[in-house]
Amino acid sequence: MESLNYKNAGVDINKKANFVTDIYGPMKSTYGPRVIENPNGFAGLFSLNYQADSAVKEYKNPVLVTSTDGVGTKLKIAFMLDKHDTVGIDLVAMCVNDAITLGAEILFFLDYLASSRILSGKLKEVVKGITAGCHESGCALLGGETPELPGFYNDDEYDLAGFVVGVVEKDEIINGKDIKPDDVIIGLKSSGLHSNGYSLARKVIFEKAGLSINQYIEELKCTVGEEMLKPTRIYVKSIRSVLDNPTTKNSVKGIANITGGGLIENIPRILPEGCSAYIKKDAWLPQNIFPVIKRFGNISEEEMYRVFNMGIGMTLITSRENADNVLENLINSGEDALIIGNIKTGERKTVIN
Repeated sequence: MESLNYKNAGVDINKKANFVTDIYGPMKSTYGPRVIENPNGFAGLFSLNYQADSAVKEYKNPVLVTSTDGVGTKLKIAFMLDKHDTVGIDLVAMCVNDAITLGAEILFFLDYLASSRILSGKLKEVVKGITAGCHESGCALLGGETPELPGFYNDDEYDLAGFVVGVVEKDEIINGKDIKPDDVIIGLKSSGLHSNGYSLARKVIFEKAGLSINQYIEELKCTVGEEMLKPTRIYVKSIRSVLDNPTTKNSVKGIANITGGGLIENIPRILPEGCSAYIKKDAWLPQNIFPVIKRFGNISEEEMYRVFNMGIGMTLITSRENADNVLENLINSGEDALIIGNIKTGERKTVIN
């Protein structure tokens, strides 16, 4: 009788060990002075209060901020193109952009990369993107898990999940409670679709319009695949530049990440009762991918604004008197930022006109 082992069952322990060794260098490149290295441990170590270079970082009343997310069916585009170095950026962005809405300092990130077998080449590219996203967010890639689940996923495919931990002083939490009528809504431009609405986008582009992944579209100035795989913008450092600047430190009343649900559903999540958000849709020009999807799919404008970000990836709400300083800070930080609306008395909702 043949003797079986784990490798016969589809799990290659040696290959996984080599993979983990190979990615430790990129992970370590994200470490700051608060990471306590524990490369062979079962968990990561991170010092909340620390001293480095004679500078002391100490929280008085710290509140941990957490978020978890994935990349959704955008992974299908990566599989179709066999290009895997950007979805890791998306993974980090989807988590840290949520955490920053509460005014958090982003501390560290964890990932979960699952596949039927260790796809060393592909997964190394994914980790390359994750480390790039962590550098862009100023956080450490503290650890993760790479399970092999034979027969669970299609061959040569994988799934991703990300987890972020941040911290904020309790009296500095940004939760929208001070928002009031006449406040100003500042929009930060997106890079395109980001990582939401891909089930609809794929159906429109590949099924209804019959386009191919490598088809060049003049309106987009690139191929379908190149447009759909553009990574989600990470807004952490630019927003932190506002929150850490003495001139604008206490100016932001609310922050909404424009993910699934678009402007219509995400802004009301931070509004107090009695406040409505009024958005002027002619204040900015959405990237061409949005009218392309609208036209090919014969999708209503309301549905477009409910599913996609429509060119605005993040919104900040501030008082009218502080709006110019906040806007200037964001632009100096490299954001394409502009005033897109204001708060009025009314039902807790977004009105786009």
